[in-house]
Amino acid sequence: MKILVVGGGGREHAICKCISESKREIEMYAAPGNPGIGKLAQCVDIKADNVSALTEFAVSQSIDLVVVGPEVPLTMGIADMMQEKGIRVFGPNKKCARLEGSKSFTKKFLLKHNIPTAGYKEFTDKESLLEAVGIYGYPMVLKADGLAAGKGVIIAENEHDARIAIEEMMGEKKFGDAGNKVVVEEFLTGREASCLCFVDHNTIVPMASAQDYKRIFDGDKGPNTGGMGTYSPNVIFDEALEEKIKTKILIPTLEGFKKDGLDFQGVLFIGLMIKDGEPKVIEFNTRFGDPEAESILLRLDSDLAEIMEAVLDNRLREMEIKWNDDAVCCIVMASAGYPGSYTKGAEIKGLDSVDSDVCVFHAGTKLENGKTVTAGGRVLAVTARAKTLEEARCKALANVEKISFKGSQYRRDIGAR
Repeated sequence: MKILVVGGGGREHAICKCISESKREIEMYAAPGNPGIGKLAQCVDIKADNVSALTEFAVSQSIDLVVVGPEVPLTMGIADMMQEKGIRVFGPNKKCARLEGSKSFTKKFLLKHNIPTAGYKEFTDKESLLEAVGIYGYPMVLKADGLAAGKGVIIAENEHDARIAIEEMMGEKKFGDAGNKVVVEEFLTGREASCLCFVDHNTIVPMASAQDYKRIFDGDKGPNTGGMGTYSPNVIFDEALEEKIKTKILIPTLEGFKKDGLDFQGVLFIGLMIKDGEPKVIEFNTRFGDPEAESILLRLDSDLAEIMEAVLDNRLREMEIKWNDDAVCCIVMASAGYPGSYTKGAEIKGLDSVDSDVCVFHAGTKLENGKTVTAGGRVLAVTARAKTLEEARCKALANVEKISFKGSQYRRDIGAR
């Protein structure tokens, strides 16, 4: 079986590792991949957003299954393009990918189908938004409507900060065209949680739970990032909460897909806020989360390739998906300056000294003159598995400290109670 994994980050490294453990014989490619992925798959020098070249490659190599990691090619319609050529794709079509590509599209979907979420209003011009400053009080949540690499959300604590944020989004175009429309939401309090689900036309199956950390600094301080670490399982998930998520969110979402003609096949990532045991939806993503995938997939005992095929055959309900009881902690090592501007090309040392049972997923690296160097904001995702969360956390931290590159930064409180 020939599989092409699209992407070159930590999420894709985790996907490749999981697929490589399949019982079946697999020939795996990754585009563009990275030095870590290169030990598991043949890397192809095609960028993840070059959907035409990726389609040509898949056809020329008679690829049996394409697994799309990042959101950008999904919103560009890579699934539609591949399927027109007879290539099977694990990942939603362009119509369904709007659930991530447009915040306002998702909010309308949630309200239409009575799925609990924060109140919101959307704005397409700066002046109207400035007149509405503080519409829901403070903190004021401002979201760029389009894709912004996980960084398009600003939580302004006061009017002064809100006006600066609006100028950055709609005046200076800090997030490019993603900020042409801005969604303002009611600020929700509680505990954030990540719920990733396998979805086909008839079934939605939640994966093992996880907790993500978006802010750059310990104690949830500083600006939002694409994610500075995760752990699994999420300590706030219990049977009562899982039942509420199922009845109030998962089932209405699947029914909403059917009513709206959204033929979703792939992974639906649901960002949640939990308060007093009640879940509300913060966002939808239409692919594996990053770095959620790094922690969740280490707990998957079933064959990921078989699950993906079941999704595409609309027989997900026939699958018994098994998860192990271990805890996993993932700590992201990032470049200095991230999530703002940062330099690349710093040599990464200590990768060979990491414990053999710890996974170091490459998120932003490349080979340069035979050395592994930094090539992104998030560089590595150091991920440890153990019987308890505290053991996994201590093991991950201990191994982070064995790795170094100039200006590296990471949070020390991932998984801390």
